[in-house]
Amino acid sequence: MTLQAAEVDRETRESIKDFLYRESLALDEQRFRDWLTAFAEDARYEIPVRVTREKLSEWELSPNSRIFDDTKETLEVRVKRLETDFAWSEQPASRTRHFITNILVEPTERADEFRVLSNCLVYRSRGDETTPSLFSAQRRDVVRRDGGGWLIVHRWAALDQAVVNAHNMSIFI
Repeated sequence: MTLQAAEVDRETRESIKDFLYRESLALDEQRFRDWLTAFAEDARYEIPVRVTREKLSEWELSPNSRIFDDTKETLEVRVKRLETDFAWSEQPASRTRHFITNILVEPTERADEFRVLSNCLVYRSRGDETTPSLFSAQRRDVVRRDGGGWLIVHRWAALDQAVVNAHNMSIFI
């Protein structure tokens, strides 16, 4: 990414922003089936493991290890499990609030796809716990035009913390 990225028309940019806000709202309202409709059939959802390394090391995000590395099919399995009594890590269910900011939209080689960079902060509380969990992440999405709307083709999110400050990571970023 450069400071002077190629221009994307305002209507496209605003439409993509609105799509991302609505996608986050579906998660916050626990409408996971609706959330799944935001993903293309060939979608990939990945969150690499962050590793604390010495300064100037070659990588800080693991090139191989992932917290999540899902296709739409495996996301559907996760959602289906959340709809059962066997999702013990979500008993009681998490309450989340996704804050999506600093959204930048860039063209790709394909006319119907755009690269979307954003920052995401997820506030999560559970039951009567007094200390919430915060997850801060950089996201890089690729979205594809689908008729009058958008589909996520690829979501890559890198958590800012190397140690997740929660008992589990059963929410979506």
